[in-house]
Amino acid sequence: MSSTKKKIPLYQLAHARTGDKGNRSNISLIAYRPEDYAVLLKEVTAEKVREHFAYRNPTSVQRYELPQLYAFNFVMDEILDGGVNLSLNLDAHGKSLSYWLLAMKIDPSL
Repeated sequence: MSSTKKKIPLYQLAHARTGDKGNRSNISLIAYRPEDYAVLLKEVTAEKVREHFAYRNPTSVQRYELPQLYAFNFVMDEILDGGVNLSLNLDAHGKSLSYWLLAMKIDPSL
């Protein structure tokens, strides 16, 4: 019998909001239910988020915990190709980054 754990996309447990300033993006991740915060705390680490966004080459990813809001704020540096005004990419900012985070697969078990 296989002992593989079933992973689910993050959007099943949380929603997100995104902002940017210059070449820095921040993504707020908010649990739908307070009881899911512990799973997010364990599964959505700065290291895992950095790996998930590796194709964008962030120079750093910081995770700020907001337990009373059942939320996190992830701040990623050098991820926006110079910033919204300098980037030649289409739709590489804002909602598209939060949607990419919400597609990350996590293990929902504690």
